[in-house]
Amino acid sequence: MDDADAFSGLYEREGEAVLFFLARRSMEPEVAVDLTAETFAVALRSWGTLCPLGPEQRRAWLFTVARRLYGRYARRARVERRAVERLGIQVPPVHRDDLALIEERCGLGELRAALGLELARLSNEQREALRLRVVEERPYDEVARRLGVSEQTARARVSRGLRALTAALEPRFGLGEEAS
Repeated sequence: MDDADAFSGLYEREGEAVLFFLARRSMEPEVAVDLTAETFAVALRSWGTLCPLGPEQRRAWLFTVARRLYGRYARRARVERRAVERLGIQVPPVHRDDLALIEERCGLGELRAALGLELARLSNEQREALRLRVVEERPYDEVARRLGVSEQTARARVSRGLRALTAALEPRFGLGEEAS
């Protein structure tokens, strides 16, 4: 099997799982498509390192890249497409019907509803700490100042809120990398 076939096989085996992983985190199918394209562009660029690995190691490598790209997206509110651009890959636009299909297959409507319910179950203090830190992307010192608590307390509220949400949503929606 040549490199092109091996890479194609990797995409066929893991592409949808990576897409769903990213869609469930971003809650935006279009962002997930862009991040998936960038993940596989990084994989193609790194094929010499990735090719000799076994299937489980390749999968772990892909999800590590996807997780890091999502983290960068979450911090900057934009998808960086450096690998795609460097390789000159033309990513076709995604049709509205395809985005709707991704949303449906990932269960994003149900996930959004469940997230809303679980957020409502958090204490007001945890919910406000999450809003300031995660939604508004405020630094912890500012979160603490706005809540009138120490930075350590602000960090604890955010951490406990995120843990509670993860514990409630993970079993139902399989937000881990193994979910597809």
